[in-house]
Amino acid sequence: MLLLVQEAAFNIGRETEAFIAGVDGAGAVVTFTGLVRDNGGQLAAMEIEHYPGMTERAIAAIMDEACARWQLADALVIHRHGRLGPNEPIMMVATAAPHRADAFAAAEFLMDYLKSRAPFWKKEIGHDGAVWVAAKAEDEAALNRW
Repeated sequence: MLLLVQEAAFNIGRETEAFIAGVDGAGAVVTFTGLVRDNGGQLAAMEIEHYPGMTERAIAAIMDEACARWQLADALVIHRHGRLGPNEPIMMVATAAPHRADAFAAAEFLMDYLKSRAPFWKKEIGHDGAVWVAAKAEDEAALNRW
């Protein structure tokens, strides 16, 4: 398992290639990358804050849970913080498993957790002000199914 919480941008292709190269015993790899939505051109930037140490511990625990619930050969989570522009990658999840069902389920579980429970605080900065991003009922519903 590899967890990276970083300010720097990452290359999706390179990260995927490195992940696959390091996996043994997998028949399936699932990847997902979340991007900063530009809200119809209204977003200038997004600022993501976190508490170092606490964030990594919380995400590592959920990665451990994913590995316990599904037969995974490996898992990767990259999540950025700091100031990001529209369409920039915020996060990436990759899971590898002997069979695709476990890889898909574990990736979706991790994504639902990152969206609704991971200790990050997001502020959308528009051309006419800034607002903190609130939790959404649909994100909670997605997490509750697990």
